[in-house]
Amino acid sequence: MVAALVAVALLLVIDVASGPGIRIGGLMVGVPALCAVFLGPGQVLVVAVVTVAGVVLAAQENRQLGTENFPVQITTVVVISATSVAAAMVRQRREKELAQSRWVTATTQRTLLKPLPDRVGPVRVCSTYLAADKESAVGGDVYAALPTADGGARILVGDAEGKGLSAIELGSSLVRAFRRATRTGVPVAGLPGWLDRSLREDIGDIALASSRPANGTHEAAPAPTGLEGFATAVTAEISPDGGTLRIVDLGHPVPLLVHDGEVRALDQQEPALPPGLGDLARETHTVGTYHMDVGDILLLYTDGVIEARNAAGEFYPLAERLRQWTSREGENLLSAITEDLDRHLVAPRGDDVAMVAVQRIR
Repeated sequence: MVAALVAVALLLVIDVASGPGIRIGGLMVGVPALCAVFLGPGQVLVVAVVTVAGVVLAAQENRQLGTENFPVQITTVVVISATSVAAAMVRQRREKELAQSRWVTATTQRTLLKPLPDRVGPVRVCSTYLAADKESAVGGDVYAALPTADGGARILVGDAEGKGLSAIELGSSLVRAFRRATRTGVPVAGLPGWLDRSLREDIGDIALASSRPANGTHEAAPAPTGLEGFATAVTAEISPDGGTLRIVDLGHPVPLLVHDGEVRALDQQEPALPPGLGDLARETHTVGTYHMDVGDILLLYTDGVIEARNAAGEFYPLAERLRQWTSREGENLLSAITEDLDRHLVAPRGDDVAMVAVQRIR
């Protein structure tokens, strides 16, 4: 605001010094208009009052108060100043609404993405979540890790369709279904069907609730149309002794296994349809079975990692870069990927990133 007041004072001095022949006092009206872009309404009002006073003083010094044009000039200044104050009020209100919406969305996702346990059964688990740039809507990247009834571990990484609260709602449904399946003993081969049915049931419940009239009447609401939603996911199950790894891919990026200094893509299994799309075709999938040695690291991630582009439009080569850090473990490995990913990006991150590193420790 100080700079704006200085600008008004400077224009006033120049206008008075230049005499009646050269009038630049009209430029003063641009100051409150510009201030409406970045100052609050109270500050804009102060600048507007000073501007009106400056225009009157300049007209008096140049003997313009009695001219026919002065009423038009001062009316224009007052109208533009009042409009600037109103514009600042509208901008401030929208900024508060946007900040509140972002806060609610971020808080909801932080509640959903609870910290994973450091250890589950025979493995150590660590994770990282990177939100998209601040101007982007929050996405539906999720993860979860639970012990199985026999002492093993089961991990999920998923990515719900869309952005914002709707994606978070889908992701929340996916995590809840995964937790129920694990705690009720659903076998890993049965996860695709279980997750798909649970997600579609939740989507149906949400659509039914949103179609009910909000005015408390009993009027029949129109049936929901365009009901859809899905989430890609990958689940990993580690046996109690840590030696056997089973992967179920539900349309998600392929997991990577770091073993003995090498990086292997675990892509031998036939993927299942993403949860939410199971009614489109008959369910067919296979479970990939692999061996894990003590010290091996399984990396699960969302497509925000491998779809990040550099200045040449090239995707981030995760498997290739990962070969540089095969000696790193846990948080150090995820930190190395995160830092390298930031260097690779040519623009602010446009999609959320979630990564989970699972290391066999016994």
